[in-house]
Amino acid sequence: MEWLVYLSGEIHTAWRDEIREAAERRALPVTFVSPVTDHGASDDIGVEALGEEEQPFWKDHKGAKINAIRTRTMIERADVVVVRFGDKYRQWNAAFDAGYAAALGKPLITLHSEEHTHALKEVDSAALAVASTPAQIVEILAYVIAKE
Repeated sequence: MEWLVYLSGEIHTAWRDEIREAAERRALPVTFVSPVTDHGASDDIGVEALGEEEQPFWKDHKGAKINAIRTRTMIERADVVVVRFGDKYRQWNAAFDAGYAAALGKPLITLHSEEHTHALKEVDSAALAVASTPAQIVEILAYVIAKE
């Protein structure tokens, strides 16, 4: 069985690549999908597709709705959802993705540094695992996918 794993959250580090490369080295039967990680493209898709907006709120609103088409579809299809909370920015979208996945009953794994444990305690309580490194994510996936 090929597993579909949705990698949500922080877009400013190479954590997705680390997970993909490690899973490939272990020959795990996994397909990884994610939101659009090009920040500019993600921010601008609403006005590019539907026309300019004078107010930043409406620009963001259009973009968020178009991005939600991909995000919701991929989360709904996923066998496992991994949500990474980075150190640099507040990722409200990551928290929303985690909540959406939890509401759908999707197996959820969160990934963040120890310093965010308190701030993310409610999100982590919905997760089936809380990891602090991409390597831990791959170990979890290897176990749940490959063990017979």
